[in-house]
Amino acid sequence: MARIFKDKIQNIITKFGKDNNDTGSPEVQIALLTEEILNLNKHLQSNKGDKNSKRGLILKIARRKKLLRYLKVTSYSRYRKVVKELRL
Repeated sequence: MARIFKDKIQNIITKFGKDNNDTGSPEVQIALLTEEILNLNKHLQSNKGDKNSKRGLILKIARRKKLLRYLKVTSYSRYRKVVKELRL
């Protein structure tokens, strides 16, 4: 399971980053947060009483929203590309 997740992370970094070590660009951070949000959604569907995970989900959504707003202001073309590829 952990190996699959590491491969998925590396694929996201390769797809959205400028190079294989680019983990700081907003596009990569947004894509990684989106993947984590999807995983937490799956977890919460089967574990409805998990309040800590729900709080974590809300914080991740807020962080992604801030990064999207930042990217929209700084580079609208990059923002549109990320939104289109992630289907947000």
